[in-house]
Amino acid sequence: MSDSTPATFAGEVVRSAYAGGLLVASTVAAWLLGVALVFPSLGPSAYVLATVDDPPTRRRVVAGHAVGVAAGAGAYYALAGGLAVTAALEPGSTATLRLGLAGVVSVAATTFGMRYFSVPHAPACATTLIVSLGLLTAPLELVGIVASVGVLVVVDAAVNRSGLV
Repeated sequence: MSDSTPATFAGEVVRSAYAGGLLVASTVAAWLLGVALVFPSLGPSAYVLATVDDPPTRRRVVAGHAVGVAAGAGAYYALAGGLAVTAALEPGSTATLRLGLAGVVSVAATTFGMRYFSVPHAPACATTLIVSLGLLTAPLELVGIVASVGVLVVVDAAVNRSGLV
């Protein structure tokens, strides 16, 4: 779909449905497996694939998120292992500082990795925070993040090849 095409109500309905539709396979898999395969940064990736005139290559999307997962996990386990931002955080506590530092380090490391490997994808910085702040940290969850992104780009490729959008 072209970003330069004048917006029409019907065209925007199709784009919007496509962005949401890209998440269907991961949502069904999450439902059937009981694993967190739909997470906040998947939405911006779907949006970019569905709406941007010159979307990032699928390689950039997958590799960017993989860098984010690796950087987030490294920062989390090095600085904040066992903590999660979902818990009540005590103002001025060491735990709160450790989580904050894990977030800072993970975004810096993700930015470095994506730029170094030429795979920039801004939503991956959200992925790295999801991991480094302790929201998804188990090995199966980390694999699930990258697998969900892989499913997203496979669905996008299949739909684009089919000519449906």
